[in-house]
Amino acid sequence: MVNVLLFPGQGAQRVGMAKDLAAAFPEARKTLDAIDAGLDHPITPTMWDGPDEMLQETENAQPAILAHSAAVLAAVGERLAPVAGAAGHSLGEYSAYHAAGALSAVEAARLVRARGRLMRDAGSRRAGAMSAVLGLGSEAVERICGEASMDSETVVAANLNTKDQTVISGDPAAVDRAGKRCKDAGARRVQPLKVSGAFHSPLMGPAASGLRTVLGDAPFEEPRFPVVANATAEPVRTARDARRLLEEQLTAPVRWMECVERLAGLSPEVRFIEIGPGTVLGGLLKRILPEPHYVSLGTAEEVGRFLG
Repeated sequence: MVNVLLFPGQGAQRVGMAKDLAAAFPEARKTLDAIDAGLDHPITPTMWDGPDEMLQETENAQPAILAHSAAVLAAVGERLAPVAGAAGHSLGEYSAYHAAGALSAVEAARLVRARGRLMRDAGSRRAGAMSAVLGLGSEAVERICGEASMDSETVVAANLNTKDQTVISGDPAAVDRAGKRCKDAGARRVQPLKVSGAFHSPLMGPAASGLRTVLGDAPFEEPRFPVVANATAEPVRTARDARRLLEEQLTAPVRWMECVERLAGLSPEVRFIEIGPGTVLGGLLKRILPEPHYVSLGTAEEVGRFLG
């Protein structure tokens, strides 16, 4: 059996995250200290003590989640081997590249802090909205988004999470129109999300332009194992492709269901390991694949049990 690694995205943050890891595992604490020292403002005080409003801000939530995942990776070390591949949901793709040795924990944290600020700024310049559509097929949602878009108002399918869970993103009026049409088409629920912009939509174009420069300056190495890209659901094996697809990711949909299916096809028998806060990806996994072999590594207790 080989392992494939999953890394969560924004929304998994909570006050107190990774504090137990720092207390239990010296390598986890060392990694968190290095990330704090490498950022313009340390992230662990906000991770551990809040306030929650500050942790929820995009430029804090993104490095916090990456730091939590990096702390787990430091604690488990080589015990994860053999690894066939990895994928991360949105910002989690940066954690996946860190796991693959393409980015240090500090460089990855710097990148996602810059990414979060660019995304926040793009949302400030042009207000956006996102909603989760539950109980309607992704193809129907994509069609409705096309029908609900106008020249000056855009809405797209941004996160293709499972067959019947899709997040839509774009201008608020267009997102509202598409949500109502999805309900009329049979969606069980349309849930507005608390976000600072229309992520993974054309509205993030200015952020993608800024991110291109940041990624170009980052010291990327060739990944030791393939990372399945959100934008294409195909394995990435070079630093050049990683940079290009991380930029594209900001305005392209997260093809999460396809990413999971691609990982499952890397070996006849795989174990999915979710690394970082929460178990959201494990929940999605069970709706994508029949009876997947799954392990969560997010708390000190889970890591201790894994290490035996």
